[in-house]
Amino acid sequence: MTSQLLAAAIPAPSIQYRDLSPMLIVFGVAVAGVLVEAFLPRSWRYPLHLVLGLAGLAVAFGAVVGLAGTRTTAMADAVAIDGVTLFLQGTILVAAALSLLLIAERGIAPALARVRRDGPGAWSRAAATAGGALVLDGFTPQAAAMPGSSDEVAAERAGFTTTEVFPLAMFAVGGLLLFPAADDLLTMFVALEVLSLPLYLMCGLARRQRLQSQESALKYFLLGAFSSAFFLYGMALLYGYAGTVQFAGIADAVARDPNSKTLAVLGVAMLAVGLLFKIGAVPFQAWVPDVYQGAPTPITGFMAAGTKIAAVGALLRVLQIAVPGLRDDWRPIVAAVAIATMAVGAILAVTQTDVKRMLAYSSVAHAGFLLTALAGIDNDGAGGVFSRPASAALFYLAAYGLSTVGAFAVVTLVRDRGGEEATALSAWAGLGRRSPWLATTFALFLLSFAGIPLTSGFISKFAVFSAASAGGAPALVIVGVICSAIAAFFYIRVIVLMFFTDAPADAPVVVTPAISTTVIAVTAAATLLLGIVPQPLLDLADKAAVFVR
Repeated sequence: MTSQLLAAAIPAPSIQYRDLSPMLIVFGVAVAGVLVEAFLPRSWRYPLHLVLGLAGLAVAFGAVVGLAGTRTTAMADAVAIDGVTLFLQGTILVAAALSLLLIAERGIAPALARVRRDGPGAWSRAAATAGGALVLDGFTPQAAAMPGSSDEVAAERAGFTTTEVFPLAMFAVGGLLLFPAADDLLTMFVALEVLSLPLYLMCGLARRQRLQSQESALKYFLLGAFSSAFFLYGMALLYGYAGTVQFAGIADAVARDPNSKTLAVLGVAMLAVGLLFKIGAVPFQAWVPDVYQGAPTPITGFMAAGTKIAAVGALLRVLQIAVPGLRDDWRPIVAAVAIATMAVGAILAVTQTDVKRMLAYSSVAHAGFLLTALAGIDNDGAGGVFSRPASAALFYLAAYGLSTVGAFAVVTLVRDRGGEEATALSAWAGLGRRSPWLATTFALFLLSFAGIPLTSGFISKFAVFSAASAGGAPALVIVGVICSAIAAFFYIRVIVLMFFTDAPADAPVVVTPAISTTVIAVTAAATLLLGIVPQPLLDLADKAAVFVR
């Protein structure tokens, strides 16, 4: 009887399937992928996963487009469907589709086998390891086996494929879609864990350098769990202050009692730790270079683009919807973090001798550039609309995400004599003479990261610096320009190395599998197009920069 009374007292929430359709489609594909792994023969799994994944992402993107102009909340006000949510979800889906193609790449081993016919003996041994089989090049054939064990060697010789990476990636994409859409702290925490747990696993699945890969996964897991604990603590403090986890309710509580906000400020500070960790901002950036270097490169590109897009979107919603009344308290902190992040990322990138670690510190610096837009918020928050900083951040995230996926795709194609990715910068010397198209494309991505005109990176930085300047933070703009100049040094250093330096005696070769080449071509075209004709996307970002409250 008591249980019946309790059940009657709690109304069941209505589910707005249409509004939630992009996320439901992706999660449905992920569950279908688990069933494929459980019940279908090994030979069927790869094509089915690839078709399911790409079709699911395409249908989800179509659902996002179909929801354009929607401003509502769903699932008992737990999920916000507005312009910001839909723009970020569309960007995440595009980056995820390109990353899924990189994950699915199976043409590198046959390319190495072709090199074997004309290359030295070292190439012969490298290609013979895979036997030219159609395996997922970036991933170990048997994740549960000890690195270097007989079980792993037998699985590799048999050509086993780690197809479980596909449903893991789709679950991560689902979490990424929900993260910036969450309209209460509990939903945001669930989304944070849903996107994080698959990433922890995928970071440890690298085919080569298995111990380094597993080390990076363990570091990411431990530090991620630590940051999640901070997030939970901040959520508890904000609930204790406002009596609700709803963003609108927290904002109303701050507005009702602006003179007693110590608990709310502490809660926001704890909450920010979890969000800034995912963004890779200082002082929570220590995991970035190690994890980016150890993880399979397709996963690194996926993390660098997707996680940053979702985390910045989530932080944007928290600051502008939940705690606009604490703006005077959090703006100086965000500005200080932005300055430290830009400086640390740019300066430490100069000292790197590994391409993936250089791109990792570049990602840290870009996190600082993104935070300058958030620090430029100076509106009173009426109606929950902050168009200028939000639109600048949205454009930046879209442009940066595409360029980042392309840059890491380039890294997968440069191989040393052992068949591994040649990530040492010294190995890239003379690459422009041996593979002009690849070196030119990589140079385009680097110039975009540096913010050189006629690239998407220039428009992105101009947008965020304009937002910071208009928001009364000119000091941030000055520091940003200085850090951009420092960053330009190490980007141009790589370009000089590729085009104006003699190649080493054991120079690596470039493989050209069709899938990765297509991804590079698409992202390079987008980087150039958004630098020359940025206005359509700028207008779209400006129209989308509206929050529902």
